[in-house]
Amino acid sequence: MAVFVLDKRKKPLMPCSEKRARLMLQRGRARVHRMMPFTIRLVDRLQADSVLQPLRLKLDPGSKTTGLALVREWETVDSTTSEIVRAITILMLLELKHRGHAIRDALTSRAAFRRRRRGKLRYRPARFNNRTRAEGWLAPSLQHRVDTTMAWVNRLIRLAPVTALSQELVRFDTQAMQNPEISGTEYQQGTLLGYEVREYLLEKWGRECVYCWAGQSPLEIDHIHPRSKGGSDRVSNLTIA
Repeated sequence: MAVFVLDKRKKPLMPCSEKRARLMLQRGRARVHRMMPFTIRLVDRLQADSVLQPLRLKLDPGSKTTGLALVREWETVDSTTSEIVRAITILMLLELKHRGHAIRDALTSRAAFRRRRRGKLRYRPARFNNRTRAEGWLAPSLQHRVDTTMAWVNRLIRLAPVTALSQELVRFDTQAMQNPEISGTEYQQGTLLGYEVREYLLEKWGRECVYCWAGQSPLEIDHIHPRSKGGSDRVSNLTIA
């Protein structure tokens, strides 16, 4: 992992290796600026006297963790084909663990305590939809994810000469994954057009149990491939039993 370097006016310079940072600290050319992430500050150099290379900060957002990668992009010429090849040198890899589940549980517990407390005060009028939400409002667990990621992005920009940002955007089309040739009206309407899940399954399986073919007893929705073994809740994995 690279070490962040600042000049004597706290302007970002190119990160260096751990060995080089240790030598500069031993020779008195640098001071420890902060411990996390480890950053040193030079006492004899300015940003104007240094050569900076463009760095790119890459983000891979997730529900539980978000990955960050600080890389240096450079171009080389292939000796055999004489083509320009873009290469990447990874300087630092970070992983942020989000507390979305903990925040959700804390808010649920707080709501239960408030409901219980208000239930004992009968003279207080009931409150329903009397709270407005600002435009662009996000749930606290999601807002925490955005704020934490942006805080680390801003922190890394202050510690390294970042010139570009990249974020991975992935959208999964489950219909196309299951049937790559689906198109037109079939793709737009989907599997459950005009039906609820239960009614669709009852018609699909003839309103009879798929195991004993009983039709006069109460029927329930069952998973063909159990969820405990990796089964999904898609209609293709549901049956009547």
